[in-house]
Order: sequence, then structure tokens, then C-alpha cells
Amino acid sequence: MTTSAYVIGLDIGTTSTIALLVHLPDTVVSVASRPVTLSSPHVGWAEEDPAEWWRNSCEVLREILEAEPRARSHLAGICVTGMVPAVVLLDEVGNLLRPSIQQSDGRCGREVSELASEMPERSFIARTGNGINQQLVAAKLRWIERHEPDVFRRIATVLGSYDYVNWKLTGKRAVEHNWALEAGFIDLADNEIAGDLVALAHVPRSAIPEKYASHAHLGTVTAEAAALTGLPEGLPVFGGAADHIASAFAAGLVAPGDVLLKFGGAGDIIVVSDTVKPDPRLFLDYHLVPGLYAPNGCMAASGSALNWLGALFHPEAGGVRAHRSLDALAAEVPAGSEGLLCLPYFLGEKTPIHDPLARGTFTGISLSHGPGHFWRCLLEAVAYAFRHHLDVMAEIGHRTERLFCSDGGSQSRVWMQIMADVAGQPVHTLRNHHGSSVGAAWVAAIGSGQDVRWEDIGRLVGYGETFEPIVENIVIYESGYRDFRLLYETLKPFFHRTAR
Repeated sequence: MTTSAYVIGLDIGTTSTIALLVHLPDTVVSVASRPVTLSSPHVGWAEEDPAEWWRNSCEVLREILEAEPRARSHLAGICVTGMVPAVVLLDEVGNLLRPSIQQSDGRCGREVSELASEMPERSFIARTGNGINQQLVAAKLRWIERHEPDVFRRIATVLGSYDYVNWKLTGKRAVEHNWALEAGFIDLADNEIAGDLVALAHVPRSAIPEKYASHAHLGTVTAEAAALTGLPEGLPVFGGAADHIASAFAAGLVAPGDVLLKFGGAGDIIVVSDTVKPDPRLFLDYHLVPGLYAPNGCMAASGSALNWLGALFHPEAGGVRAHRSLDALAAEVPAGSEGLLCLPYFLGEKTPIHDPLARGTFTGISLSHGPGHFWRCLLEAVAYAFRHHLDVMAEIGHRTERLFCSDGGSQSRVWMQIMADVAGQPVHTLRNHHGSSVGAAWVAAIGSGQDVRWEDIGRLVGYGETFEPIVENIVIYESGYRDFRLLYETLKPFFHRTAR
């Protein structure tokens, strides 16, 4: 065994494809990325082109290896991570049948209702660890059966995002176990794919290929893939990883009670647990470390809502410049935004309310409110939504002892202070958090038998500023949080009535 090897993490993300080269035990050598196109041809739809993921993968892999030429002869393995549970469909000979249906897609409400009428949700949750909701692959496949019957009849294999790229690398059709778990196909009693659960999708059992653990050896890079990517032929490829779980692991979350708050385009919250406690309000995943679990939630709109509001107030600036300008205005607004309150459900909401018909609102508006109030109010709303998840986790019995924050939003000092005040406990930021691709690279290091341990991922984690809660703000936000929860319950009948 050796620690002089190189490993690669490849992230098939919603907005970009990222490859990262690590020189063990603790050096990120090179990073490359390419943008990904998200398509929404109808309201609530979210689709992408898997062929674009593969083209991007070939480019970024070549780029990181060209940046460190000596790495190629010392590569120990590659692991691919990506969003879950995306749905990629292949026919018998491997042709793509349609664009992927993404995890955030909200088209299959009718099919979710059908599934709920066929199986009591309590029983389904007890078996699979996840509730009956629009994340389920069975619901998406039923939608295709109803609306695209010609496509449905030709389905030979159903894969996830990183499973598709693994197939392109190795020629092997397989799925990683977290994709199968979030898809709703694994029975927790034996952690195997169950035929009757697959049957709910109206596809044959053979359409869901063999599953692998994240660090299991899946196959090796083919000659064809080597020619396209620059990887050496025969390089070991490992099972893969759900992006949010790989990101949490890369943040150093390896102990029960550790929590990651991801302030990205969507808002993710992940806790480490050593026990399974299924609950319909959250999703359940396996942690990358064997024997641990990662109950988690996902808010449909977090940074994406801020991007929208920033573009409205500063269309000429856009992006980071608009955020910084509005952060400065929000810093001058007192906690509670002087009575302005927001629900951040601009794309409906996933966990913990699972309500695709919910909508974003601003209430309590007066003529004294300006852009800084609206911006701070939205920052507070996302923090309240994270707090809602923390409360649900506590109700279930999960410890939430250390809060870490990552992704672009964690660079906002105003937002991080709000988060600490709303949570009533310190939040720790990360420096140079490369996210999911680092977690995937470490999986390749473990899987290939390098002289490292799971907990050694901390060597690649840089910790930033810690934000302590301000006592007087805690009181203000306790009241604001109660109003936040009440506002949704009050408006829920309205949301559903107007949607009809």
C-alpha cells in the first residue's frame, strides 16, 4: 500500500461537471469544470442531456491530467458522484431514449397519488426508509408510461446520473446503492433491491441492474473510454456516490450528530446517524462510511431564489456583484426585517412539507421596506426553513450537535450570522470546500486500498470562520420562526385551491 498515488473524483452536478485530482494523502492538484444545461420545457419539469455529461466528463478529465502529466502513471482509481435520483433510460443496445428526468422534476403528482393509493405510506416508509413522493423513480417511470408509451416500451435499463457515466467508462450497467435507496427500490430488511418494489414502476426487474456500494470495485476503464478521456485503460472504477452525501463527507462529517447545511442553488441539510429512523418528512441515504446513515432534506429553492431576487433589484449587475450589494443593504436592516416575512417556496417545496403546490410569498410589506429588507427577509426565510429541518430531526431522535455550512451562500457573513441566530447555536464555515468531487476521490482512495482511513478526509478540509449566535437576536427569531411555520399552514389551503 502507498500514499503516493493519485485519485480522481468526478462530479456530475446539476449545473456543472467537475473533475478533481488528488495527490494522496492531502493535496488537491487540479480542478476542471464545464457548465451543464438544465432544460424546463414545461412548468415543473427539469431535464438534462446525459450525452452532455459524458462530453463534459471527457473534457474535464483530460484537462486535470494535462495539468499534472506525471499523475497518469500513478493513478489508483476514479469514483463518480452525481445528483440523485436522476432517471436515465437506455434501450437494449445502449441508446439514450430521452433526456434525463432530474430529481427536482415535479411533473408526476398524479402518479405519486396513485402509488399512495396502492400501498399504505407507513408500510412503504418502514420498508424503504423514504416516503411516497416525487423523488421516487417509480412515479417518474409511470409518468413516462402514461405520456410517452413508445419510449416506455423500449426501456431496457434504468440508471442514475453517475451510473450512466460509470457505464460509459466501464461498459457495465450497474447502479450505486444510494440511487437504488432513494429510488424506492431497496428493502431495508436486507438492503437488497426488492422485485415487488421495482414492480411498482411497471418495468421488469431486469431493468434495474446490479447494485454496488460506493467504494466497491465496479469495473475498469475500457480502451474506448481511455481514448476519449485520457485515463489509462484498466484504471479501477468504484461504485459511485450521491453528490450530497459525498459533499457532506468532504466537509468532514464522519461522526453521529455532525450536520451539513449546503447553501447552494437548492438548500440541503444532512445529518450523520448510526441508526435508521425512517420518517416521511425526510429522505434517507447510506453514509459513505459503512455502518452509518445520512438522513437528509432538500429545499427546492435557496440560492436560486436569491439569484432571482438579485436580478430583479440589480439586473445590470447580476451574480456575485448583486449579492454583495444587497448583503451590504441587508446588514443595515435589524433582525426580523421590520415585520417583513417570506415563504421561500418559489419552486414548491420538497422536505419537510413535500408540497409541490406551495409558493413563495412576501407578507407584511409596507412603504417603508426597501431592497435591503426584502433581501434580508429572504435570507431569514431560508434560515427558518433549515431550522424547520433541524426541529424535525430532533423530533425523530437524531442528534444535531455540530453545524457546518458550505457552498456559495456560506460566503455571505450576513447570512451565516442569521443562520447562527435562527438555529441558536454556532455554525462553522469551510474554506476551500471542493465538495462532492473530493468526497468521491476519497472513496476511490479507500476502494483502491491506499494507506488512508475514512476519517482522514479531514486532511483535505479547511475550516473557516465560526459564527456565534447573538443572544438578543435569538429571541427575535424565535418569534419570527413561529410566524413562519404558521404562515405556511394558513396559506396552504389557498395554494392548493389556486393550483386547481
